[in-house]
Amino acid sequence: MRSTPFIALLLATAACGEADNSGQQAASGETSAASSLTASRAKIARIEMAPDLSFLSAEDKQVVNLLIQAGNLMSEIYLRQVSEENPQVRAAIEAGNAPNKAALLDMFDLHFGPWDSLAEGEPFFGDKPQPAGAGFYPADLTKADFDAYLAANPAEKAALTSPYTVVRRDGAKLVAVPYSQAYKQWLEPAAKLLDQAADITSNASLKRFLKLRATAFRTDDYFESELAWMDLEDTPIEVAIGPCEVYTDGLYGAKTAFEAFVTVKDPKESAALDKYKRYLRDMEANLPVADGLKNFQRGFESPIVVVEQVHGGGDNVPGVQTVAFNLPNDERVREAKGAKKVILANVLGAKYERILKPMASLVLVPEQAGFVNEKYMTLETVFHELSHSLGPGSIVVNGRKTTVDKELKELNSGIEEAKADAMGVWNIAFMMSKGEIPAAEKPQLYATYLAGLFRAMRFGIDEAHGQGAAAQYSYLKAKGAFAWDEGAKRFRVDDAKMETAVRDLVGEFVKLQHAGDYAGVQAFYAKYAKLDAHAESVIASMAAIPVDIQPVYPEKV
Repeated sequence: MRSTPFIALLLATAACGEADNSGQQAASGETSAASSLTASRAKIARIEMAPDLSFLSAEDKQVVNLLIQAGNLMSEIYLRQVSEENPQVRAAIEAGNAPNKAALLDMFDLHFGPWDSLAEGEPFFGDKPQPAGAGFYPADLTKADFDAYLAANPAEKAALTSPYTVVRRDGAKLVAVPYSQAYKQWLEPAAKLLDQAADITSNASLKRFLKLRATAFRTDDYFESELAWMDLEDTPIEVAIGPCEVYTDGLYGAKTAFEAFVTVKDPKESAALDKYKRYLRDMEANLPVADGLKNFQRGFESPIVVVEQVHGGGDNVPGVQTVAFNLPNDERVREAKGAKKVILANVLGAKYERILKPMASLVLVPEQAGFVNEKYMTLETVFHELSHSLGPGSIVVNGRKTTVDKELKELNSGIEEAKADAMGVWNIAFMMSKGEIPAAEKPQLYATYLAGLFRAMRFGIDEAHGQGAAAQYSYLKAKGAFAWDEGAKRFRVDDAKMETAVRDLVGEFVKLQHAGDYAGVQAFYAKYAKLDAHAESVIASMAAIPVDIQPVYPEKV
């Protein structure tokens, strides 16, 4: 098989390292590279997950096993969405004779490509930079070039910026290729697996969703299946599968990545948290902005589901792990029905024990470190997801009806995650005022919030969650919400100032989104999305704590 020049270079690099006049220098370089790779790998702790599935019926298990297979096909698609060259790059590593080949392959599979997602996308194999547009666009296409092409060809804009197309070159033209065609090799068998699962299940709502999702894989029309997903009921199986989030599209923030969450419900915990959704309209009314900036057009159905993850696929697998998600992202569905919040209890619990709990004493002064707890990590996760359903969605900019994500483009993911963080804390405080959560626990709320910002900032401030966390950190510190204790070399939270600062921060985010202010978001990030010396010193002290986890699930239940 012929290799492209890039792949040929990788093969040569894997076989013998960089050319060097000194064998000793080459050996030293290999040792250094191997050591660096080991250190990078240690940032993500491998954890075997064993969810309790004893309550599933034989029918349920058949369905889950088919969904696991379909989820694995989402991984095949996502590997190519990260980069079209990924399969060849992995083959190059496999074909090489590098002494650390096994470690390279492990890292490649961990990050779905040769770029370290915890090191701002730095390559650990080869030297090709990670393209901003991942595999969704031609690798050499810049945002300025894309904007210019769209301006010159307005009739093509809808197709080229669709969440369900990839952009390719045809001479001087850019063409939109529907996902159903670009990824048919994997989507068709995935659709057949969903059809099989639908034929087996006796649950009418799950059957309907799976059939509609299978159709969507073949047609690129996901609207009806998104509505059906919101209507899942009376089934222990909660599955989200298909093209969902846009974080991977760093060029334009438009293209959706394929993923799968195969989970089973915890009815007791779901019922305990579901009570908060009835306050969504009140939370919207309580936002600290003028009434004209509040959004009562979205649906407020928004169920909350607590689950244990059984298996993952696609965008759900590599790098930083999701502890919860809020879907669908289609504003039409949100206006009709709201959005569902799914909390992955076993993933969250593992992150708390392995990461947040040991971090607390490194972030906060001793008398406040003990306030950090799993209850508030869970509540902040729940209210983060609830807050994605609040604030601006459909907006009017210069007389045009549009949406926040379309106006903020690639900046939308970061500002939306930061908004949900701060708004989530604001809404927990609101629930305290309603008597739903003990008001005496505000120290736990704010201590857990600050420690959680450090957990996210360790992901890297080029990543949506990390960037948003850095912006929150700098803004809140400037407002006096916490201060550096020089003697303890830790931070001390001022609860009263924290509450005021969170209020102001939520207001800032809502105003930026309501205006669709792309330049304003850029300016906000330029001012705040950075780390100072104190934050960097605290993060440096966490070297022995994993940055994240790699859950390993069974391939069959």
